[in-house]
Amino acid sequence: MKAQQQKGMTTLGILILVAFVGLFVYAGIRLIPVYLEHMKIQSVMAGVENEFDGQNPTRKDIALYIQKRFDVESVSVISARDIKIKRDGADYIVSMEYQNSTPFIANVAFTVNFEKEVRIRK
Repeated sequence: MKAQQQKGMTTLGILILVAFVGLFVYAGIRLIPVYLEHMKIQSVMAGVENEFDGQNPTRKDIALYIQKRFDVESVSVISARDIKIKRDGADYIVSMEYQNSTPFIANVAFTVNFEKEVRIRK
């Protein structure tokens, strides 16, 4: 008689695969709010560019607009004071760099670095 070959995964193999996939799904769930917050900040930066491009604004106008938009969007990871507004000839360059951390498991956390820069033409 010929012995049959078994095919498929064992229960232990399936459990290991489910745990591995579950770990990645959990990591995604923890990172989604970080990226949603970043999308809000990108929206504010794009709004600054659209609102003031060609309007000859002052630094104070730009900073006030950013602070109001952060308040409306409920952005808490960065404030308008953290945004750098510098002159480049007649234009303004509005830039921001920040880190956002979120806990993962026990003492392990994810830290994501973001940076964005827009140019406001006079």
